[in-house]
Amino acid sequence: MLNKNVIDEINSKVSEILQHSPAKDIEKNVKVLLSGAFTKLDLVTRDEFDIQQEVLQRTREKLVSLEAKVGELESQLGLSATESPITDATDVTEEETEQAKQT
Repeated sequence: MLNKNVIDEINSKVSEILQHSPAKDIEKNVKVLLSGAFTKLDLVTRDEFDIQQEVLQRTREKLVSLEAKVGELESQLGLSATESPITDATDVTEEETEQAKQT
């Protein structure tokens, strides 16, 4: 028990000395300086970074999916174009345009 009391007393004395020493003031000043420097920089928190990274990953997955769908549609259009080629865009009637929009 004596050892614990001695250690606690030493700890409290050291803490008291550090609180009243210039080291504490220096620590406060350094924190203020660093805080000011960080606010001037265009930084984000780790949480914000992780969220944006997840959003980017989902966006990439959607892009890959959409590229695959576009490729599939292009291949389907390529097949249908060889079966019934349209020689001129002016030959397409408004009714055909509306039917194409519905499908």
